[in-house]
Amino acid sequence: MTRQQQFIRILVLVLLIGGLIWFSRSYLNLSPIDIKDWILSFGMWAPILYILLYTIRPLIFFPASVLSITGGLAFGAWLGTLYTVIGATLGAVVAFLVAQKLGNGLIKKKEQAGKIHQIQQQLEKNGFIYVLIFRLLPIFNFDLISYAAGLSKVRLLSFFLATLIGIIPGTFAYNFLGSSIVSKDPQLIIGAIIVFLVLTIVPWYIQKRWKAKKDLG
Repeated sequence: MTRQQQFIRILVLVLLIGGLIWFSRSYLNLSPIDIKDWILSFGMWAPILYILLYTIRPLIFFPASVLSITGGLAFGAWLGTLYTVIGATLGAVVAFLVAQKLGNGLIKKKEQAGKIHQIQQQLEKNGFIYVLIFRLLPIFNFDLISYAAGLSKVRLLSFFLATLIGIIPGTFAYNFLGSSIVSKDPQLIIGAIIVFLVLTIVPWYIQKRWKAKKDLG
């Protein structure tokens, strides 16, 4: 493949992703309540539909936070968390495999030298730890991590397990918040907000401390 062909493929990929993001923000601007009502209209099939939607969500770049809150609104804190973890993990794997497939065509092995090769070796050896940290600490966009991992040498099993474990705290926070809105109980809503803030701020604080120590070192 020539450099020009590689450039064209990368350009097409960038334009495609940009178009999907624009479409998602322009035409899929739905509220969690709207999505909840639509999903529950399918009755016993609602959980399967919800998981399926979450699985394909990375392909259209629909906000994960909106669907997570929807899970709590529709199914409650515990079942909502379960369904969201399943759907989000499957969606992350889909994004990983798509990026891996595209990456194999865009990156030549002979070009993987020097620093790039060293970084890829580290990702191959410590991929589980890196992905787990990024899932627990919301430093980067959820889908960005999935696609980046697919382009690197993180192993699928490591990526799957790290994602499955790492998204549980944040997923519960969003679903608990969504379920508390349905209850209309002021105390439960306040409790959910506190849990949400704790599970959001604590990872951020740990990340800041870790970065500060790294800079001093």
